[in-house]
Amino acid sequence: MATRLPPVHALTAFEAAARFGSFAVAAEELCITPSALSHRIRLLEEHLGERVFLREGRSVALTEFGRRYLDVVRAALRTLSDFPLPGRSSQQQMRVKVTLPPTFARYMFMPRLAEFYALHPEIDIEVYLFVPLYDLSLSESDVEIRFGAGEYPNLVTRKLFVEPSFAVASPDYLRTIAPLKKPEDLRHARLLRSALEPWQPWFEVAGLDWAEPVSGLRIDDLGLLLEAVKHGHGVGLTRQHFAQEMIERGDVVRLFDAQVATPPHAYYLVHEAMPSLRPEVETFIQWMLSAFRSPAMA
Repeated sequence: MATRLPPVHALTAFEAAARFGSFAVAAEELCITPSALSHRIRLLEEHLGERVFLREGRSVALTEFGRRYLDVVRAALRTLSDFPLPGRSSQQQMRVKVTLPPTFARYMFMPRLAEFYALHPEIDIEVYLFVPLYDLSLSESDVEIRFGAGEYPNLVTRKLFVEPSFAVASPDYLRTIAPLKKPEDLRHARLLRSALEPWQPWFEVAGLDWAEPVSGLRIDDLGLLLEAVKHGHGVGLTRQHFAQEMIERGDVVRLFDAQVATPPHAYYLVHEAMPSLRPEVETFIQWMLSAFRSPAMA
């Protein structure tokens, strides 16, 4: 007896809507109307006998079943996409899709990408962005760089490096508050908060028995956090590679000697556990490990 499979156009609609979290954006990518995309999603749900999305106004979120089914759909679509077709292999351009946190992409990846192209001009790189700690499902990318605790079940996870975190502030902001001569003087300062750089580990190193701040400006992007420090919104935690140019220009200054040697979050290279990676993907992974794993990166 033949097994009735879900329509491919419904699967691609489901994958796009899950990736963007929006029917409207997914419809634009697929060059169809939002109503047509909604119809395809309903068709898939009728075929499965399960809801894959929870709809709340204009926003959509995956159901628990939808999250599990998404992994299956992405694997199936990737298998079809990667299957070598006769007569096309010689014409197909090698490419690697990599997803990065915005700050890593801006301050660390882009300045070094020319090194990879100089070594491998035959490989195209496609860059996608995601917000750390918010979306932890591997997208259709071949490789991801994640900033987090490194706990990603069923994925190959390799730590790139660890940088100490330390406190910084702008000269303009420092002129508006009492002098910060020792860590406990921070009680007079505005502390900028971020789930990516919690204060608690730094407090412990600095000898302060303080709780994590629960009020004030919160920014869950390390680049924007540093920009907030630069523009005088308060004191924030950062790392050398992000702040180096601003420190050299005098836009921000480091405060105190205290630093967290091994912060709770670090950068990890992540990809799916596959029996064999495409050669260009393995080439890119090896370059990333070589370029970014050393703590003494130039």
